Amino acid sequence: MLTGDLVRVKYAKQRVVPLYIDREAAHWLEAAESLLLLYREGIGMTRGEIESEVDELFGGGGKATQVHRGLAKVLEDRAEFEVVADIPPDQVREKVFTAAAEYRRRLLAEAAPGHRPRFDRDAVLGEVGRALEVAPETLLNALFADLRDENRLLRFEDITAQRLIDRYNVALAQTVLLRSVLVRAEVRNERPARYRQLFRRLKFHRLLYRVEGSMRDGYVFHIDGPLSLFSATTKYGLQVAWFLPSLLQCDDFRLDAELRWGPRREPRSFHLEASDRLVTHQADTGTFTPAELSAFVDRFRQVAPDWELSESTEVIELGRDGVWVPDYRLVHKASGTDVFLEVVGFWKKTSLERLLRLLPMHGPPRFVLAVSDKLKVDEEALQEVKGPVLRFKEIPNASELNALLARFVGARDGSGTPLFD
Repeated sequence: MLTGDLVRVKYAKQRVVPLYIDREAAHWLEAAESLLLLYREGIGMTRGEIESEVDELFGGGGKATQVHRGLAKVLEDRAEFEVVADIPPDQVREKVFTAAAEYRRRLLAEAAPGHRPRFDRDAVLGEVGRALEVAPETLLNALFADLRDENRLLRFEDITAQRLIDRYNVALAQTVLLRSVLVRAEVRNERPARYRQLFRRLKFHRLLYRVEGSMRDGYVFHIDGPLSLFSATTKYGLQVAWFLPSLLQCDDFRLDAELRWGPRREPRSFHLEASDRLVTHQADTGTFTPAELSAFVDRFRQVAPDWELSESTEVIELGRDGVWVPDYRLVHKASGTDVFLEVVGFWKKTSLERLLRLLPMHGPPRFVLAVSDKLKVDEEALQEVKGPVLRFKEIPNASELNALLARFVGARDGSGTPLFD
């Protein structure tokens, strides 16, 4: 991600237009390769030294341009820096500053009237060094080693020059999305697996959204932007930005965002579509699972060996009111009874209320909603659901879920279909 001072845009009426750079342009490829060489050979250099090198490479002794610094920021995000000091810097500062204050007090006490004594830095460092049994040079190196500019490059995740340009262009678009109020993404002509992947990644990034459309005609996602929330906008904004690479894996998409731009947060808009040819850096490896859900799955498989649990691949259409993508499908090994499970822990209360309204009418015959107590949902609303509800605080309780699922096995309606009694 880029910082605000590195965002290069122009304006077309009320639209914010990012100034992407050409991934085929020889001069940008050359600049990218120069920056890569600097990082490849910069192991052991401080962050401040690397930034000075960037300025010297492209700034003619002054500041490098926004693009050069933006490319360098992308590389910095791929690098690992460390504090290199034999002694913890905070301890060194405490002892050196204390000794310096005491030394200055002694000088003033011993000085003749009207005479200003000369402060001897080496004397202070020598005194502290002897106490700590280290050389004065070691103290100097450790004194501010934990400051950002003094951190040293430990390792760097290399890429090609063209991939660096691709990553810069995506980072530019992502940074613009940090100012969004609402994001509308339209995706069409994709394989069912791609649609399911998008839904799973929306959940993985814990985004607040609603959806319209169908597998046949495509879907329109309405995603709340970070500036539509009253709190946690920075963390949520990053989640919105991190979803963009997943969207870029689609061949036919269109994104429109409402923004609040600049210090005055003036209304602006942002548009992106497949023809802009941004190249995702995200590997197309399938779906993701939050860590807390992984822990729940492991525990459930231990306590409920009679049930087979797998990630759901179904996209269940809820009439004309969008779709539902449950988290898991559970199948009872002996009877074949299947139950869908949705873990509702990160949605707005209004989103859950919509789900409670639509599932009894359009959902599958057997499902369980695991609902976080953090949502503070009314018990009366939960009673409207014909399937059971499992309340939880941090993660769902696997043993309690197993007990609920047992009630599905053997319960049947008039046609013989297994149901929850």
